[in-house]
Amino acid sequence: MNIFDIVGPVMVGPSSSHTAGAVRIGRVSRRLYHATIEKAEILLHGSFASSGRGHGTDKALVAGLLGLSVDDARIPDAMTIAKEQGLSVSFGTIDLGEDAHPNSVCLRLSGEAGPMEIIASSIGGGRIMINAIDGLSANFSGDSPTLIVHNLDQPGHVAEVTSMLQHKAINIATMQLYRNGRGGHAVMVIECDQEVPEESLSWLSHLEGVEKVTYYSPAEERD
Repeated sequence: MNIFDIVGPVMVGPSSSHTAGAVRIGRVSRRLYHATIEKAEILLHGSFASSGRGHGTDKALVAGLLGLSVDDARIPDAMTIAKEQGLSVSFGTIDLGEDAHPNSVCLRLSGEAGPMEIIASSIGGGRIMINAIDGLSANFSGDSPTLIVHNLDQPGHVAEVTSMLQHKAINIATMQLYRNGRGGHAVMVIECDQEVPEESLSWLSHLEGVEKVTYYSPAEERD
């Protein structure tokens, strides 16, 4: 734990969870999409739904999708900026179930890269958790370079990915494996200590049985 976990981040807005965390969710989602977002359907859950508007959560999420940082003075003007930049935004509510964090949101994004659904939560002090991407569990914080590999549930894929990381001298911090059923669709979520090179991501995406490779870089998120 560092001092910012205790006092919270430098930010614009009244709440580290409802405002700063919401901006970070938007920024990380923007990076995960890896293309221009043209439309965002934002569905709020729990406390985000009941009190988020008063805390500016709606504007904060949009600000993050626009790439604004948590201390950007333009956050209150996010809706106007979105309209000027051609980002269509709509809001609603959603029930993500009793196991979901009360400060959760479902982002349904579309644009140049097609549709993407991200479920995320703001867990306090400006910290966040990306809970799911396109219906499959993810559960990563956005604090480390994160490699997400969607693949068919077949033998060998984990070995291929981990061997590539070893070859590139990339250390694995955490690794999570999920699948929707035996022989169905699976996902690897790997938080790393070093950045994964672009050529390695391209190599992974062309492996037989790999359906999609998504990469998140915190270095980009801090830009």
